[in-house]
Amino acid sequence: AMSLPVCMRETQVLIIWDITQKGYEKKRGKLLAPYIPQIQGVDPSLQIDNRIQGSSQAVLPGSKHNKSRAPNTRDERFRSDLHTEAVQAALAKYKERKMPMPSKRRSVLVQSSVEACTPPDTSSASEDEGSLRRQGRLATSTPYQGHSHPAVEHWFNRVIQGSSTSSSASSTSSHPGGRSVTTTNTTAHAAFNVNAAATALADFMAHTQLDNHSTPPDVTGLSERSSLHAERSQVASVRGVSRGYNHHTSVMETADGVPVNSRVSSKIQQLLNTLKRPKRPPLREFFVDDFEELLDVQQPDPNQPKPEGLQMSPLAGEPLGVVTNWPPSLPAALQRWGTTQPKSPCLTALDNAGKPVYTLTYGKLWTRSQKLAYTLLNKLSTRNEPLLMPGDRVALVFPNNDPVMFMVAFYGCLLAELVPVPIEVPLTRKDAGSQQIGFLLGSCGVTLALTTDACQKGLPKAQTGEVATFKGWPRLLWFVIDGKHVVKPPKDWHPPIREASNDIAYIEYKTSKEGSTMGITVSHSAMLAHCHALTQACGYTEGETITNVLDFKREAGLWHGVLTSVMNRMHVISIPYSLMKVNPLSWIQKVHTYKARVAVVKSRDMHWSLLAQRDQRDISLSSLRMLIVADGANPWSISSCDAFLNVFQARGLRPEVICPCASSSEAMTVAIRRPPEMGVPPPGKAVLSMGGLSHSVIRVDTEEKLSVLTVQDVGQVMPGAVVCVVRVEGTPYLCQTDEVGEICLSSGSTGVAYYGLPGMTKSNFETIPVTSSGVPISDRPFIRTSLLGFVGPDSLVFVVGKMDGLMVVSGRRHNADDVVATALAVEPMKFVYRGRIAVFSVSVLRDERIVVVAEQRPDASEEDSFQWMSRVLQAIDSIHQVGVYCLALVPANTLPKAPLGGIHISETKQRFLEGSLHPCNVLMCPHTCVTNLPKPRQKQPGKVGPASMIVGNLVAGKRIAQACGRDVAQLEDNDQFLYIQDVLQWRAQATPDHPLFLVLNAKGTVASTASCLQLHKRAERVAAALMGRLNTGDHVALVYPPGIDLIATFYGCLYAGCVPVTVRPPHPQNLATTLPTVKMIVEVSKSVCVLTTQAIMKLLKSKEAAAAVDIKSWPMVLDTDDLPRKKSPQMYKPPTPEMLAYLDFSVSTTGILAGVKMSHAATSALCRSIKLQCELYPSRQIAICLDPYCGLGFALWCLCSVYSGHQSILVPPLELETNASLWLSAVSQYKVRVTFCSYSVMEMCTKGLGSQTEALRVSFSSMVERCFICADTTCVFFHLQLRNVNLSCVRTCMVVAEERPRITLTQSFSKIFKDLGLSPRAVSTTFGCRVNVAICLQGTAGPDPTTVYVDMRALRHDRVRLVERGSPHSLPLMESGKILPGVKVIIANTETKGPLGDSHLGEIWVSSPHNATGYYTVYGEEALHADHFNTKLSFGDTQTVWARTGYLGFLRRTELTDASGERHDALYVVGSLDETLELRGMRYHPIDIETSVIRSHKSIAECAVFTWTNLLVVVVELEGSEQEALDLVALVTNVVLEEHYLIVGVVVVVDPGVIPINSRGEKQRMHLRDGFLADQLDPIYVAYNM
Repeated sequence: AMSLPVCMRETQVLIIWDITQKGYEKKRGKLLAPYIPQIQGVDPSLQIDNRIQGSSQAVLPGSKHNKSRAPNTRDERFRSDLHTEAVQAALAKYKERKMPMPSKRRSVLVQSSVEACTPPDTSSASEDEGSLRRQGRLATSTPYQGHSHPAVEHWFNRVIQGSSTSSSASSTSSHPGGRSVTTTNTTAHAAFNVNAAATALADFMAHTQLDNHSTPPDVTGLSERSSLHAERSQVASVRGVSRGYNHHTSVMETADGVPVNSRVSSKIQQLLNTLKRPKRPPLREFFVDDFEELLDVQQPDPNQPKPEGLQMSPLAGEPLGVVTNWPPSLPAALQRWGTTQPKSPCLTALDNAGKPVYTLTYGKLWTRSQKLAYTLLNKLSTRNEPLLMPGDRVALVFPNNDPVMFMVAFYGCLLAELVPVPIEVPLTRKDAGSQQIGFLLGSCGVTLALTTDACQKGLPKAQTGEVATFKGWPRLLWFVIDGKHVVKPPKDWHPPIREASNDIAYIEYKTSKEGSTMGITVSHSAMLAHCHALTQACGYTEGETITNVLDFKREAGLWHGVLTSVMNRMHVISIPYSLMKVNPLSWIQKVHTYKARVAVVKSRDMHWSLLAQRDQRDISLSSLRMLIVADGANPWSISSCDAFLNVFQARGLRPEVICPCASSSEAMTVAIRRPPEMGVPPPGKAVLSMGGLSHSVIRVDTEEKLSVLTVQDVGQVMPGAVVCVVRVEGTPYLCQTDEVGEICLSSGSTGVAYYGLPGMTKSNFETIPVTSSGVPISDRPFIRTSLLGFVGPDSLVFVVGKMDGLMVVSGRRHNADDVVATALAVEPMKFVYRGRIAVFSVSVLRDERIVVVAEQRPDASEEDSFQWMSRVLQAIDSIHQVGVYCLALVPANTLPKAPLGGIHISETKQRFLEGSLHPCNVLMCPHTCVTNLPKPRQKQPGKVGPASMIVGNLVAGKRIAQACGRDVAQLEDNDQFLYIQDVLQWRAQATPDHPLFLVLNAKGTVASTASCLQLHKRAERVAAALMGRLNTGDHVALVYPPGIDLIATFYGCLYAGCVPVTVRPPHPQNLATTLPTVKMIVEVSKSVCVLTTQAIMKLLKSKEAAAAVDIKSWPMVLDTDDLPRKKSPQMYKPPTPEMLAYLDFSVSTTGILAGVKMSHAATSALCRSIKLQCELYPSRQIAICLDPYCGLGFALWCLCSVYSGHQSILVPPLELETNASLWLSAVSQYKVRVTFCSYSVMEMCTKGLGSQTEALRVSFSSMVERCFICADTTCVFFHLQLRNVNLSCVRTCMVVAEERPRITLTQSFSKIFKDLGLSPRAVSTTFGCRVNVAICLQGTAGPDPTTVYVDMRALRHDRVRLVERGSPHSLPLMESGKILPGVKVIIANTETKGPLGDSHLGEIWVSSPHNATGYYTVYGEEALHADHFNTKLSFGDTQTVWARTGYLGFLRRTELTDASGERHDALYVVGSLDETLELRGMRYHPIDIETSVIRSHKSIAECAVFTWTNLLVVVVELEGSEQEALDLVALVTNVVLEEHYLIVGVVVVVDPGVIPINSRGEKQRMHLRDGFLADQLDPIYVAYNM
């Protein structure tokens, strides 16, 4: 609607509708120019409408045909020209600035058109309101409509320089068999517009600096200056694999001056620039306790307004008058009118065309109610017992268009002394809130539901044809009350008509803010008293006609249209909701036709009729003496009242007949404006400052201010009632006169209790308000009405909001309805579908956070949505001075609906929190909203020195954290050093036929074997081939699949004096990512020759390989498939054991390729330690399911069998992809006692075989039978594979790892395979790293691994604090196996390099004969120097040479004893130092954040986190439909904030398998980071949190 100045209305300006928009703007601008106060610097067309007070607003006529409604409407209950203008003025203050838009995969963008399948009754905006689509065009200009405005051109020009937002041009995932997905660029135009919107949003973020706050600290941790150095020569170090990136994008610089050339980086840069100037107040001073991270408690602002008035005194309504011959109860009234005035009309029902279908007379109501009462009491029985007894509860299930049957059922129950419980008709089995209704019915003990024939036919049916049982509902008997089903009572039967007592008359349902449904019990006496009070307050007289538009089942619709009307023999014209939607004028027409004296409506109904009133010339509202506005307590109803009066004053409507009222289900009617004949004071209006209201203080404001709330009074207190206003929280102290609080009411005409909920009843129905000195104001209990308000002048009651919509953010109160109004005032594009917006708050990190969810129009584009979102954020920030935590847009018609078509708020909130809302756009703003994070930890200056720490530990009685394995000083091999190749030769002579190796294929059959002699012979052939071609000391790359060839060539190299380097062969299906790694290892290790098989040799030189690497630069490549049977002239004998034996290359999880040098001495020492720990002898068999290329996997596969003589059953992990049970079957078949595997193998078994274990104890025939029943071939396959598997032979199953033990995985593995005889004590983990591949290994003897629980918050401060299992923030850590013989471990401070005490977190240092001797070379990070291998403590034992593992951990002395009888020291590994994230001065381990994220939603399959320019990036793999992708953004952000006190900067949702994993099953987070920044992940969605 558009308002015009009074003078213009007087001159009757004619507005012609057929001129163009541009012409119209010009004309309108000219006409209005003299009346509009110019807002500085704002385009005049932005200033919507003009500043005229509500009562003088004219409304432009709508279009002629009210049936064909325009496609969209704003919900006008929240409409106020003044507010719209304020919002537009606020928005005009912001300038444009760039901001990153989320990236979306095209498939996510495609939304099906909802318009096509929209049912007709889905309109509306809040809990119970419908909203009509409005005709015509809103006569307001928006900044983006005409291209003529200079501001717009400037805005577009700014945008042209933005970045493109199309999806990535091509992408390859970095796991084997990766897909390559190519998406086309979106059109330039789209990209152009999208950026425009993004820019608007960014600008808002940049400029939302509140006035009185000093600048907060720089959240990015980067100084402003650093981003100015554009000419930095530094290049981003892309670690690990050097991929050929080929993006022709402009090079952009990250905030620390690193040039990066990708779209993702530029978006992150935009985000950083936006976050550069956070707008919230700075973190205040606070203290940090040793362990607790104290959240910033918002200190009250000393300048905030405080109430200054006197204490309010309770306000009493006029006394309840004494009426002669007033019926003693409601059934008595019905009996009186039914017998004395049987022809008198009681209720007229209308059809959807507005025609009267049936008029129920008082005589009919009386006889039909009697029939029903008799039938219910006498004709329904179970096992010859009557089904119902007086006082039983009965459900009334009637549709909104059948008031007649409802009234008969209601009064029938009253006459039968049954308690009616009216509820909504359940439309589907999954109605929003339906489960809660079921809970209410169950708790009320309802067994019977009354309904009509038509309604019963429409209910969902079960297969038996009976009404389906709804979720959470008790079993109900459905009884149809139509004429043929009820019987006439005998002549001598009369219903008992008693005086009104305190027994329950009926139960009204109410849904709470959290979504739970309560039943409010109303007694007969309260029902009667309420009818009496309403009759007196409204001046009802006998025989009056009243029009009722409200729901007759509850609240005002029930009180006026069903109860009080019968009391006074009134005639009710009931207007169904369905008719209002077809013809919004119907209620006005009926007032005119029936000369109705009273109408009961909501502001929605007044607004709807405004839109359709043009063609109704001849209607008159002069008969109305009272127009009751039932939702007058909604502050936004005033605009509807004013606009309605404006239009209909000319049709006989008198201003004084508009009577807003305030009510609640518990207190019933609280206050109502009296009709004019009662001689009451004139109505009041207050213009209040929203800033004051947020502090619960009333400050009258001028209407010129932007953030004001205009409220009208809701009249005087009800007769016979006392009202007071009390503080919302804590003790109910009376408020001061200028303070907003909760209105409380004491009266005999209110609800009595919540049925079956004594605790809640006590706190709500039995409140005793007290004065400031704590004295109760009366001995009568008061009821909390859940209305927030105050008592104004002339004893008028004002309501400013409801408890249900109250959101307390950082100590300030905001009302959801006010925020909705602001969001709806931002509508340059008519963007929100039918004005459907839900606003609620969620609790995250001990404060409420505001969430806005809106349905967007089906035809809305991405640009529209981002423009709208950016403007909403600006507007809410300006008007309410509060940040929005999350803004989500969902497709039209997808939010859960309340019974009358409005949004079901609590269900929407529930879906948001459980991740089932499925938004199509989402914007999180945690950086701007969350201001109560703990203080960033400051590193203390002047650290305590290491010596003082030792002394401190000694004083505290703590020992130094040092431990060692068994002593191996006396060599068993007669003091003479044996080289590993000498051992092989000796075994070939001593036990030539002893089997050493046995390799299994996917079918479980033996693929190849090797005895001592066979292996020796094959090694000789390789040595003979090398000796002529290579020199002693040359490096040779061995590129073989796992098998005996690899082992034989390794020993062949040693025989020939060459240094072998084992390399994993490239993956034929994924050469592009795996071949460069092979090439790099060959180059970095300076290999002069590559030994391999014929097949791999062809692959290395193929066309496909040429696309990935330069194949001409390979060194000499030899295939060893058909070597001649030649014996080498003589074996090479190294001069000293310190000579280099082999190089061990591995890519660390941080993406660094590191090769370590292993000497002959270290190799033999390693084998000896493992032999002693695992008790390995020639008679033993062990099974190994590991990759043989590096670390302990290589040692176990290639070295240990030769050294100890045991037989190794080798299971290549790759074979498990086709046969998941291969490893476990082998273990069982060969009765292996000791076995080794990796985490990836364990995961494959857990996932692949988890469901099959129970089948293994079943006989084969019954098993096959069961398989055929389940018709699943894979199931059959697994059943067949796993039959006869028995794992009781296993004593130790060790997971080879270089990380913190994955306790959940090992526990679930033990649990799943317990059924196959696996001992729960068998599973343990090993620990090794680059400097020493085997530090801990459980072995066969010694105590079981222990588990401790530590406080995760203390870990962030580098402290260990042991807590009880299950305590909050507890993290389980499992010991990483026993320390190997000959190995010494100490825990050292990472900075001072001094020793630490028991149970202190520090770096694990290791000293052992099998430490590696150094890095051969490091690709990617030269900073890993020699001090990793030989470093000394700065204090204490300064002689021992240690190697630094780079892992954080702690030692703890346990109560257990080890083999030597000493107390056992357990080593706990916490995580790699390189992997940790330093954020806010604290140290985080990625795995902890990832564990929280994976727990947050069932569809998150895997997660990895990393940081980029101090932003935390979370990548989640979505295992589910793509529509769930956007649900994850809020859940991930919430859980990381809640559990880790960190704000997530970017959330990336990708397909399963995108997060790269190495052969040990560890996440390659740095590869992932590089892939993300190079735009190669093809994400489903990328959200940039603001």
